[in-house]
Amino acid sequence: MREVTRGRVLDGIGTLARLGLAAVWLVSGLIKALDPAQTYVAVRAYDVLPREAVSVVAGVLPWFELALGLLLLVGIGTRAVAALSAALLLVFIAGVTQAWARGLSIDCGCFGGGGAVEPGQTQYVQEILRDVGFLLLAAWLIVRPRTLLAAERRLVTAGSGSGSGSGGY
Repeated sequence: MREVTRGRVLDGIGTLARLGLAAVWLVSGLIKALDPAQTYVAVRAYDVLPREAVSVVAGVLPWFELALGLLLLVGIGTRAVAALSAALLLVFIAGVTQAWARGLSIDCGCFGGGGAVEPGQTQYVQEILRDVGFLLLAAWLIVRPRTLLAAERRLVTAGSGSGSGSGGY
């Protein structure tokens, strides 16, 4: 009985991690999708990509974030989506870190805005710590992708015919 209770608690923690990370991607992606010009400015401010690549990244990034968010919200491919999320978050952390190391004065543009700011207005430490927190959510889901209310659990259970729902998700 104790193991079932512990597993249920861990499933609940995973569900909160999955839904929290989904909210991050949905909010971030929606804000960027609604203001593509500002997204371009934010990506360009990092000064690491040629202009042509900035256009591609600024055009694709919002929709990629929205896709990650929707998949996590529904609970499909949780481990794989968490791994993609972790990779993207590492890119974001590297981007902010290189901007800071190079002495650029920019806002990350992670949740709208972005671009050049006054030197005293940068928030690199907070941005990196926030993204590390999101990275921890992704790491939890990579290690233990089993969550409550996930569509993939229902699919695995239906496909196995056992009705046990143990499918490993």
